[in-house]
Amino acid sequence: MPRDQPLTREFYLQPTLEAARALVGHTLVRWDNGILLAGRIIETEAYTAADPSCHAHRGMTPRNAVMFGPPGHAYVYFIYGMHYCLNVVTGPEGLGEAILLRAVEPIEGIGPMRQRRLKGPDRQIAAGPARLCQAYGIDMAFNGEDVVAGSGLRVMEGPGPHRPVEARTRIGISDPTAATYPWRFVEAGSPFLSRP
Repeated sequence: MPRDQPLTREFYLQPTLEAARALVGHTLVRWDNGILLAGRIIETEAYTAADPSCHAHRGMTPRNAVMFGPPGHAYVYFIYGMHYCLNVVTGPEGLGEAILLRAVEPIEGIGPMRQRRLKGPDRQIAAGPARLCQAYGIDMAFNGEDVVAGSGLRVMEGPGPHRPVEARTRIGISDPTAATYPWRFVEAGSPFLSRP
């Protein structure tokens, strides 16, 4: 079960790489028509303003405007014409940085999550950013949601990682230099990771 307190706004003001590592082991929760959906965050990816693979690298657009807003808000985008991805904005307002939530280990509301996913074993319910959003029912309606003080989607204090947290290269990065950055943080050995 998630703990009673959401992560503070100050948590998201720490440097994005530090926050991305520190998010591992906390709990992503959503209340869906009175049903609690919860999972321990086990995989994240950091995106900074200086990173050529970051959506905010070239400045503000209507699509990425949430990234330039206050920290601790959800930045949701649609990719490949079929999938949603959930990020949390970090750093001071105007910076344009965020952390992609790549995978969670479901701990509450697994039945409803499984119904949305329809196929695959439990370890794959939320193993990958698109699967995570499918399992939680997250779409563009959650773009801008306050995960600190909002009512529908929050990141709560969790028990912390159960295994060592390792830094690895990110997935699906086309820029050859950015593809080498070890900015993906994983709970090593978890069967719920998007990729080993």
